[in-house]
Amino acid sequence: MTAKGVKPICPFHQVFKSTYLFGAYSPINGESFMTEMPNCNTECFQIFLDEFSTERPNELKIIVLDNGAFHKSNSLVIPDNIKLIFLPPYSPELNPAEKIWAVLKRKFTNKIHFTLEEISDFIDKETHLLSKKIIQSICSFPYVFKGLDWTT
Repeated sequence: MTAKGVKPICPFHQVFKSTYLFGAYSPINGESFMTEMPNCNTECFQIFLDEFSTERPNELKIIVLDNGAFHKSNSLVIPDNIKLIFLPPYSPELNPAEKIWAVLKRKFTNKIHFTLEEISDFIDKETHLLSKKIIQSICSFPYVFKGLDWTT
């Protein structure tokens, strides 16, 4: 005689909630600008650009981006003091911001957060630990400095 296993049927509904961090990080001077958003779409990216443009409004800001559809939407209005540079496809390793995201993701790994508020608090705490010196050390690429005369 063989025993047959019986698997209980349990209703389960998996729910995902997300928050998104938009950020710009300077490998030149370590300055940063970050905004947490509820979605990753054109409308939120527009808010990020508009808010970023008001930080030191007389400064020209160059943002290196991947080719995400929301980065290239025809409905975007790029502020006059912001210029967008798009990386070749499938080359996130060339984006200084991706190096920041990797550091934050490593710190986030194997942590349990029960609410979006806890995640937001975690993000806030970790991003405030990013000093200008740390940002420069994480984001600097040799190509950023080679042959260029940056002024401060």
